[in-house]
Amino acid sequence: MKVLYFGGQKSGKSNLAELKALSLASNKPFYIATYDNSYDDKEMNKRVDKHKKSREDNFETIEESKDLTKVIKENKTYLIDCISMWIFNNIEKEEEKLLKQLETLNQLDCNIVFVLNEVTSGVIPFDKDSRRFVDLTGIIGQKLAKICDEVYEVKFGLESRLK
Repeated sequence: MKVLYFGGQKSGKSNLAELKALSLASNKPFYIATYDNSYDDKEMNKRVDKHKKSREDNFETIEESKDLTKVIKENKTYLIDCISMWIFNNIEKEEEKLLKQLETLNQLDCNIVFVLNEVTSGVIPFDKDSRRFVDLTGIIGQKLAKICDEVYEVKFGLESRLK
């Protein structure tokens, strides 16, 4: 089963995605952390620590910021938190390569719960890098919505099933 949770920052999507992954897993699920701490961002480090504490011992953590196909295997359950950071880490890659990676994941017989930040409802950014990120988020979001069995929009900790 493939499931997508998307919403704005601090919407509660990660919490709901964690519960979903736990409900799908027959064994301890894997938490794929995509944040690349090469920027030494102290505020982001606090967010990462909060996420680690919330999942405690419920997940086995795998850190992979670029190639998700290297770490996802069949017959397991995975939570990818988050696809937005994965997009950011792969911003220089061609759109087709990112979509192909998602298609490869879709072909695997495993449970994957994806988390994606909704950033496509705002104004068009002035700088080209921000526009590319927003555009890729929309394109990747469409792909995930197509391949996932279930899609949930999250606002204020409340989920609305779209698919």
